[in-house]
Order: sequence, then C-alpha cells, then structure tokens
Amino acid sequence: MGDIDVAIGVDADCVAGWLGSYGGEDSPADLSRGLSAGNEGIPRMVQLFEDEDIDTSWYIPGHTIETFREEVQAVADAGHEIGVHGYSHENPTDLSREQEDEILQLSKELVEDVTGQEPVGHRASWWEFSENTPELVEEHGFLYDSSLMEREFEPGWMRKGDSWEKIKYDQDPETWTEPYQYGEETDIVEIPISWYRDDIPAMLFIKQPTYHAGYKDPEMMYEQYYKKQFDYLYNRRGAGVYTFTIHPDLHGLPHMIPHLEDFIKYVKGHENAEFRTLEDIAHKYKDDPSVYESEGRYI
Repeated sequence: MGDIDVAIGVDADCVAGWLGSYGGEDSPADLSRGLSAGNEGIPRMVQLFEDEDIDTSWYIPGHTIETFREEVQAVADAGHEIGVHGYSHENPTDLSREQEDEILQLSKELVEDVTGQEPVGHRASWWEFSENTPELVEEHGFLYDSSLMEREFEPGWMRKGDSWEKIKYDQDPETWTEPYQYGEETDIVEIPISWYRDDIPAMLFIKQPTYHAGYKDPEMMYEQYYKKQFDYLYNRRGAGVYTFTIHPDLHGLPHMIPHLEDFIKYVKGHENAEFRTLEDIAHKYKDDPSVYESEGRYI
C-alpha cells in the first residue's frame, strides 16, 4: 500500500457564488443564503474540523474574505490552508487578461492579509481556465493549481498552450479534423478535482440557470459516489490523492454535518489513508513525482 492522501477542499463561495455563478445576483433571497453560508456555515465547518483534528484547504473568494472577515480569520487561526478563488467567483473565460490579472493580484493580497503569508494554491472560479489562466498562474508564482480534471487520483504538471480545433459545420472537415495538442509543461503542480466529488451539482437548489434542482439524498451521494470512489482508490489503485470539494453553502447546513463526520471517520478507519492539505500534497509530489503512482492494475 502506497501513499493515499485525502484533501478536503472547502470552496467558501457564499455571496460571491450567487454573484458570479448561480444566477442570484438580483435576488435578496438567494443572496441571504450566501450570508447564511458565511455567517453560519463557515463556523460550523471550522468546529467540525477541530473536533476531528484534521487540516483542510480553503479556497476563498476575495468577496467572502471582505464580507466575513472574522469568520475567515477563524479559518486561518485554526491552521487551515487558504488559497485564492477569484473575487466574486467570476468566470475566467469572460474576463480580459488585464481583469483576470488584477483579480488574481487582489485575491492574493486579501489572503495574505488574513494569513500573514502569500498563498501558494490557486483554484479557478467555475473550475474554468481562460486562455490566459495558465500563464497568469505561472507569473504569479503559485506552487500548485487545483482546477482541472485530466486525472482522477494523481497529480501532474500544469501545462500552458494546449490547443484544439472546434467543429466548424460551415467549413470543410479538414479545418477541424486534428487531434488535441498538448502544450508545454510548467513546474506548477496540478492537483485534480472532480465534479463527482463535489457537493454543488447534486445538492444545491438554484433557480437560474436551471441545470440542476438539488435535493439529492446526501446518504446516496456519500454511499454511491464519495465512498465508492475512495474505495476504488484504496482497494484497486493502492496509492494516490483523493480530493473532495465541499462548500459552506451545503456542508455547513445542519443536515449535512453528520454525513461529513461519518465520511471523515470512514477514511480514518483505513490504514495508510491520511488527511492532508493540498499544499502538503503539492510539496510531496514536487519532491517525488512517483509518490502517488498506482500500485495496482488500475490507474
């Protein structure tokens, strides 16, 4: 059995999520849900992690930092890692290079004001890269990014300059019949995430845009998705990284706390499985890229 590291990433979107992603920017009712996430959800999760004695990584939009300053300070004071996650959860693909650069710089400064040190982790809002994101992440000197899904359980190196041809139905097929082109590897660690280990797609009720309705059974999500993916990693692959992305907007709700507690205890019941921050994982991988390679027949 090799190294199996479990990283809980908390994306503290709160009001910013409704401003930038969930279509609630004109709804006081939706924005109030973001206020609840910041004022109630963040402290509940901090307390739970203290009770379970684990360190986690938080990706906090600048809007959340400035709106819920005391709650975010408590995250830092408890020893959790804080990385950048936009300001108002803007979609990077809708930003100019200058806007994206300015937001990155502001976000870094706000995190540093809370923690006393420059953040090393970057997580793109919306989990979307613009054509400028990789170069900007590199220019701003981040240790790692955690926004992409090329692998399930193994870190890699962030690339810049990937290219592909979109289908052009009004043109000759030769204009798009080209394979995906891999760009240039950087020295920035890419730690994979997954929509299938994220709580928002299944469990956040939103009115606009109408791509999901929430109200999935949390027990089903844990049993059929979260635990089964961990079991695959542990029993078949034998080594790797399990990233789990949750939000105070959901896992800060009273009915979700027991499920998260149970999952943490489930992981702790497995030998050689450890909870770590993504910063720790990035350093481990950078020191030895083979540390998370599969030991079984399954990748």
